[in-house]
Amino acid sequence: MTSDFLFVYGTLLKDFESYMSKFLERNSEFVGVGSFQGNLFEISWYPGAILSDNPNHRVHGHVFKILNAEKTFKVLDDYEGIGDTGEHANEYTRTLIEAKLDTQEPVKTWVYTYNNSTENLKQIGSGNYLDK
Repeated sequence: MTSDFLFVYGTLLKDFESYMSKFLERNSEFVGVGSFQGNLFEISWYPGAILSDNPNHRVHGHVFKILNAEKTFKVLDDYEGIGDTGEHANEYTRTLIEAKLDTQEPVKTWVYTYNNSTENLKQIGSGNYLDK
């Protein structure tokens, strides 16, 4: 199964001032605000999310419909450290999940989940990176 949707929760958020958030904005359509079942952590100047079995744990963010998925995901995968090369090799994994829009409508979407231990990381209890 695949999807042309992407859930973002950190430096790719719609109103976040970064080169890559602007890249995403140019190569996608904003769908809406939503959340998924997970926990959010402060990695460095950026966050990382992991999936959770607890329905009370939510990560909040934005959902985009990706235009030209092959090209756009290649650039985003490089940015997120997918693969064996680069400064942050294998730091994240692109995972297909079910998120919920704020309208409660479910959406099958990709999300970049943190791929390392969270043992010594500070959890962002609100699940919202902009409210940390």
